[in-house]
Amino acid sequence: MEKMRIFSGTANLELGRRIAEYLSVPMANATVRRFADGEIFIQIDENVRGRDVFVVQPTSNPANDHLMELLIMVDALHRASAGRITAVIPYYGYARQDRKEAGRTPITAKLVADLLHASGVKRVLTLDLHAGQIQGFFNMPVDNLYATPVLLAAVRKWGIEDAVVISPDIGGVVRARSYAKRLHVDLAIIDKRRPAPNVAEVHHIIGEVENKHCIIVDDMVDTAGTMIKAAEALLAHGALSVSAVCSHGVLSGVAVQRIQSSVLARLLVTDTIQLSPEALSCPKIEVRSVAPLLGEAIRRICDEESVSSLFV
Repeated sequence: MEKMRIFSGTANLELGRRIAEYLSVPMANATVRRFADGEIFIQIDENVRGRDVFVVQPTSNPANDHLMELLIMVDALHRASAGRITAVIPYYGYARQDRKEAGRTPITAKLVADLLHASGVKRVLTLDLHAGQIQGFFNMPVDNLYATPVLLAAVRKWGIEDAVVISPDIGGVVRARSYAKRLHVDLAIIDKRRPAPNVAEVHHIIGEVENKHCIIVDDMVDTAGTMIKAAEALLAHGALSVSAVCSHGVLSGVAVQRIQSSVLARLLVTDTIQLSPEALSCPKIEVRSVAPLLGEAIRRICDEESVSSLFV
């Protein structure tokens, strides 16, 4: 472990500290500050020559600032002769822009992958990409872990009987089926339409939800509007209760207030994104840490061991 160095940007310092604590290594030191006009300045405050360096930085809100901070830190490490730089991006921002949905639109998820490669990143470690195919955008190894083991352990502690797992859309069926299989329950699907970004309309519910406790499974919750509409539709179709499980608690705008006043019984998220004090104090929001999962993957990468058993 002597050759390992764990750095963290400012996006989620607490997660970086938890990962370092799991690995029993001190957090490496770097100075991060901004000029009056907002430009980011980073200086690496210790020797990294030939070291195996891991930079923990989700590209969460404000996405542009945190992405630039990551790129600049990687460039500083590269110029300081770090041996190998792995970007640990628990939440990969811009992942929703993974294809052209209309004419003259970008594929920004690919652009971000190119920027990471150009800055000097040699490997990416991430969690629950919005679309698994994004791994193909990178010209470097990508380890896309899943928060399923962490979240499933918490769901089992709820002790819910007569449950059914709900996929909030057709694209999330594979993820939801994985939960349903491990919980030994049925699966249902919500057929929804998106007339505009962050706007969804529920058209049909495919499967039996009457007299069932529903568990919505998704990769992220942003404004929470879509999730709450889904919960209301499930209750209107006879569900007894609705809970939700998401890997990434983006929780933009008034999302926390919406959740607090909604029909949702609870929302379970991980700490891939640093939650606001308001979200942490919300009685309906539960948080589980993925630091041990990411820390174990980092240890195996550093020791040149297989990480395949972590892809569950």
